[in-house]
Amino acid sequence: MKKKRISILGSTGSIGVNTLKVVKHLKDQFEVINLSCNQNIDLLIDQIKTFQPKAVSVLNSKSYYKLKNKLKNSNIEILKGKEGLLEISSRNNIDLLMNGLVGAAGMKPTLNAINQGIDVALSNKESLVMAGSIIKKAMKKSGANLFPVDSEHSAIWQCLIGEDTRDIRRLILTGSGGPFRTRALQTFNDISLKEALNHPNWDMGRKISIDSATMMNKGFELIEAYWLFDLPLDKIDIVVHPQSIIHSMVEFKDSSIKAQLGVPDMKVPIQYALTYPRHVEAPWERLNFFDCKDLSFQKPDYERFPCISLALESLDRLGTSGTALNISNDYTVSRFLNNEIKFTDIAKINKLAMRNHAWIKEPNLEDISRLETWVKDYVYSF
Repeated sequence: MKKKRISILGSTGSIGVNTLKVVKHLKDQFEVINLSCNQNIDLLIDQIKTFQPKAVSVLNSKSYYKLKNKLKNSNIEILKGKEGLLEISSRNNIDLLMNGLVGAAGMKPTLNAINQGIDVALSNKESLVMAGSIIKKAMKKSGANLFPVDSEHSAIWQCLIGEDTRDIRRLILTGSGGPFRTRALQTFNDISLKEALNHPNWDMGRKISIDSATMMNKGFELIEAYWLFDLPLDKIDIVVHPQSIIHSMVEFKDSSIKAQLGVPDMKVPIQYALTYPRHVEAPWERLNFFDCKDLSFQKPDYERFPCISLALESLDRLGTSGTALNISNDYTVSRFLNNEIKFTDIAKINKLAMRNHAWIKEPNLEDISRLETWVKDYVYSF
């Protein structure tokens, strides 16, 4: 059997590391062609030794030169910076690109691969939040596919296999509610960085952990679902499900509901995106119903999590609203991680950036690039 050739962007992050665990498990089915990372070259070197890629890209300049020196006797091509990342994502010598990048930086690599006709396993929800209409047009032109990796969108994707989309009543995205689901609202101004990074169910990177704490990630997932599944906003709901066992659901017009369940383990949706349409054998932890205890559900609290409301507002306005919200969130979270702003400032600044930017109905890539400069300056003005 011919091996599927893959690139993994963000190979040293949570999604990248788990993707390589899947690849190692299915080593007879996959060949790693390209890897990229930001600056963790010690882990990247271990990955290179194990998977022997043809090329790697390192975003951080200092880390690039350090890696180049360590691999000076190697035949592996080493690329540098944003240019290297965009170059490696534009290559058509692969069958599938796994985009495990975090934040706005992942949008252009997704579009590059789609333009080359390469299927993308998409963990970078920001791609569709920022440039959903642009990416959908590119997919129509090239014939490339998006395979969702987020556990919620993978769940919906699996539930829709074999179904007629005309029979859908609504999609139901589940969310754990993060670490502050029951915390007293009057104490939110006092939330510390350590508390916000402590997710009760999922082991994720710092940026994604904060997005989960604000539930901005759930807002972005709502936007992503809008673009992935071509359904209007009034057919997409959010339900808080603290146990994270049901990953999402689809309700049909006859009132039947299909749900996809499993332990909170990203290797499961990653493997499905890599092996679609198969559910192949895997050693990952299995769900034991007798250990689940009770499964509970709650309505999302928009006062507690105003970032969800911002996502709904951006979908109502479309155009550059999602782009501005996404870019602002990248910078507000960065400022919170650096202890420069309060936890509650994230949503406040995001709202102002989305509402006060120069809105464009049908943006192109140049518009998005200009907007990124404006939003960064705006966020750092507070």
